[in-house]
Amino acid sequence: MSSSPPTVLLTGASGVLGTALLAELPAHCRVTALIHRCPCPAADDQFPGDLTAPRLGMDRETYRALARRVDAIVHCAAVTDFTSGPEAAHATNEAGTRAVVEFATDAGATPYHVSTAFVARHDLTRSRLGRDTGEAGARPEDYLDSKRAGEEVVRSSGLPSVIIRPSIVIGDSRTGDISAFQGLHGILLMLLRGMLPLVPLPATSLIDFVPQDVVARTIAALIAEERREGEVWVTAGPAALRAEQVLDVVADTCAELGLSTDMPRIVGADMVDRLIRPVFLAGGLPARALRRFDDMLAMTALFADAATFPTSLGELPGGPPPLTAARLDAVLRHSILYLAETKRLGDAAVRPMPVEVPA
Repeated sequence: MSSSPPTVLLTGASGVLGTALLAELPAHCRVTALIHRCPCPAADDQFPGDLTAPRLGMDRETYRALARRVDAIVHCAAVTDFTSGPEAAHATNEAGTRAVVEFATDAGATPYHVSTAFVARHDLTRSRLGRDTGEAGARPEDYLDSKRAGEEVVRSSGLPSVIIRPSIVIGDSRTGDISAFQGLHGILLMLLRGMLPLVPLPATSLIDFVPQDVVARTIAALIAEERREGEVWVTAGPAALRAEQVLDVVADTCAELGLSTDMPRIVGADMVDRLIRPVFLAGGLPARALRRFDDMLAMTALFADAATFPTSLGELPGGPPPLTAARLDAVLRHSILYLAETKRLGDAAVRPMPVEVPA
């Protein structure tokens, strides 16, 4: 980077990580947002663009002018919907990443590519395990294949680059606020509404999630340090809560909210496949409910007795410390309260004012 204040190009500025990152980037950085649909007033500059179009959707003159200014690129934009299909996932997560890398080459800029820790679990999807996917519309394998391909684009470019792998990203650690609800929020909402009679997951499976501000602080620290290479895992690692602990937090928060919701029974996927789904669910549930259950089967397969993620938290100067189980418990509670308040469930008055969560 140059000796003058660095200019950071941010993709996905209106998304979960983009909005969190805008609040955490070093004050001396000048942030330029590449926007597609949503404006980004928090950025210093913004340019309309499209990751799937030539020159990122810009005319030649604008593209060249921007390339002369940019020192680093934080690539957060991605298709994360498991139901989007392989074409849409690869168009943004692979081809879009290729366009960003080409721009980085033209700009002589360092790409900070946001991937996902779950690329390490691409072999755990139900289809790859040879399990029936039923009526599921969710196909994690499409998303994971596209993210792995995106990482390969970055690695094969020959550019000095940093690959960042967060686990599940949830809301702000102090407030639970988030710009858009993610997959885990959908499962939490079904729990709050009493719509899950069972959870097809071993009780001791680790549910690795990280608050959005921790991911944003990690990326900000990488830029401040001018890190130009490596792979950074932003995960809870060994501190991740077990599935049974997550349900305990949900149950306690439901009680606080005045919601009389029975927690589901935890069962193994083998029992679901051999007995529960073919005997009790198939033909006995409305099609929409069965599809929702099969979607949950598809998502929870990525956690069932999976190996613990590595974590880089605590290793980066100026970055956030490692997460602890106590902090994750509090972080999850804040996210549940925010979700309940937004969906008008229970007594919203119990939601506390934002507080610092002890490390």
